[in-house]
Amino acid sequence: MKIVLFLLCLISVKALAVTTGAEQPDAFLGLLKDKQVALVVNQTSVTKGQHLVDDLLSRGVNITKVMAPEHGFRGDAGAGENISDGVDTRTGLPILSLYGSTKKPTPTMLENVDVLIFDIQDVGARFYTYISTLHLVMEAAAETGKTVIVLDRPNPNGKFVDGPVREAAFTSFVGMDPIPLLHGMTTGELALMIKGEAWIEQADLLDLHVIPVKDYRKSMPWHLAVPPSPNLPNDTAIRLYPSLCLFEATTVSIGRGTPFPFQVAGHDRVALGTFTFTPRSLPESAPHPKLEGKTLKGLDLRSSATEGFDIALLLEAGKQFEQQDETFIDRPDFFDKLAGTDALRKAIESGLSEQEIRAMWQPALAKFKQQRRPYLLYPDE
Repeated sequence: MKIVLFLLCLISVKALAVTTGAEQPDAFLGLLKDKQVALVVNQTSVTKGQHLVDDLLSRGVNITKVMAPEHGFRGDAGAGENISDGVDTRTGLPILSLYGSTKKPTPTMLENVDVLIFDIQDVGARFYTYISTLHLVMEAAAETGKTVIVLDRPNPNGKFVDGPVREAAFTSFVGMDPIPLLHGMTTGELALMIKGEAWIEQADLLDLHVIPVKDYRKSMPWHLAVPPSPNLPNDTAIRLYPSLCLFEATTVSIGRGTPFPFQVAGHDRVALGTFTFTPRSLPESAPHPKLEGKTLKGLDLRSSATEGFDIALLLEAGKQFEQQDETFIDRPDFFDKLAGTDALRKAIESGLSEQEIRAMWQPALAKFKQQRRPYLLYPDE
């Protein structure tokens, strides 16, 4: 027992000793000297208790504008909700949206900018759109001769590399690059790979700098002190997100409009379990949730050990819907974009076993693991 407690304490101390890229100003301030700087940030962009914007302004950095991804600069917009341009009331800086009619910075948006700093907490799933914003920011910078600095942060699902690799035919904003559903990389590592594999136009022209996390190993637990988006409010939701996100393209609710989004799964006509919940309109996170106002029966996963990409939940739900002659996947095109392939949906509809389905993506997964090796900055163990 004493040994176990000692090991737990040791893990905790190591986790606390991790230093994010943003917490190492000496490593990147020299790159900002006499430069006009734009920040691609949101509410997760904190360093030692304050927002990166405030920290850099206090250090005399010439910030000319802020660019905001999905969910906005303060992270209070729902999934898929367009973000408008505006002004930060605290600093007076202009805020330009990268999640509305424009997702890629335009040449006009990059006027009065020499350097773009990207500092946003990711959760390690391909369809989480912050890495799509990273891709487009890097491409715009390469095309206009701007420097990009990525201040790296740990990946809370970093120990998992699993799921189908995105096929070219299913390229979208929830799948910009040919990576697995769970890629096991940080934003910094992904940035290096995006440039190194020339996944953006004029990749060779991009001046890219990554400030790595100090003392980080991907097997470490990583608690997110700031929720990365309104419907991922805690570590449990972040852990379950890779397994539950594909349900977004089905008739099943995964708890949007409740206090526990991405921690439950339920339906009004097909009882997936005995737990009951009722989605309600929540203006800041789920204005119009699926199955709003209906009493749903399903699964409470808050105490489950589910992690990584668990397809057993999808397969079991699919069987139950088929047995009751109810529609399960009602948005097949969206499902395929999330999965990065139509093979997974077709396999589920054909009744293949979990083992058979997992075998389908192993060759591409093995190739990806080999391909990503030159860009890894941190040990897996």
